[in-house]
Amino acid sequence: MDLTRAADDFASYLAADRGFSPHTVRSYRSDLSQLVDFATERGAAESQDLDLELLRDWLWRSSQAGLAKSSLARRAAAARSFTAWLARTKASPTDAATRLRAPKSDHHLPRVLTREQIGGILDRVAERADTGDPVAIRDRAIIELLYASALRVSELTGLSLGDVDLARLTVRVLGKGSKERVVPFGVPAKRALGEWLRVRDALAEHPTAFFVGAKGQRLTSRTVYELVSKLLDTVPGSGPSGPHTLRHTAATHLLDGGADLRGVQEMLGHASLATTQLYTHVSTERLRESYRTAHPRA
Repeated sequence: MDLTRAADDFASYLAADRGFSPHTVRSYRSDLSQLVDFATERGAAESQDLDLELLRDWLWRSSQAGLAKSSLARRAAAARSFTAWLARTKASPTDAATRLRAPKSDHHLPRVLTREQIGGILDRVAERADTGDPVAIRDRAIIELLYASALRVSELTGLSLGDVDLARLTVRVLGKGSKERVVPFGVPAKRALGEWLRVRDALAEHPTAFFVGAKGQRLTSRTVYELVSKLLDTVPGSGPSGPHTLRHTAATHLLDGGADLRGVQEMLGHASLATTQLYTHVSTERLRESYRTAHPRA
């Protein structure tokens, strides 16, 4: 099978059969497009022409181009998934990437805000919302919900009106792999969401989207990123400044407060408990730092 066609068919398989999100499919398409271009340069135009040596050379060239270890690991994972699918569908006689390895990515603890820092952010968005501006009221609801329920930005922008239950204080979201879960939120978020619903019609043209932009259409992830980034730019500390920082913060604060690890796993929608355990390391490191700065004999 022609490699370009094989990569397209594989992307379609990921979307239709595996239920991968459009963002994930785009990432696979991008990596495999680079692989196809490299293979074509080497005279490997058919799926059966892929072999381990070619794949290793591709990763080596990627590393020489300055790609981070995390990007190399992602490319290796994309190649392994692709060649496994080729072998399974008989488009290739062997799985060429079975023994393909990439450098282990550097693991950095996620950025987590203190309770005082997140409290300051919530106070600022509340103060703006008190002006009565519908966009400011919406922004307050967004920040309250991101922190209250630890949602991914794609889950928040994908919400429809019927997904938010103010009476039960729950929100139904569609996570990775099209897996649905129900997540709780607290009373402050309920108040902010209720206030947003009272002014939503001043902006809304979209009939079902819960959050809408200034032009009335479904809110985009970019708008949420810009909102959160501006707020986090005013907070001391280094690291990412996107909506995921609020998700990290919520998860860590839950564990700091004694929440059960498996309960937090379900709330976050993690397929593996090992992913959620990252936040226990964050809590431990924060405890160590507090000890070093506060204990007289540290």
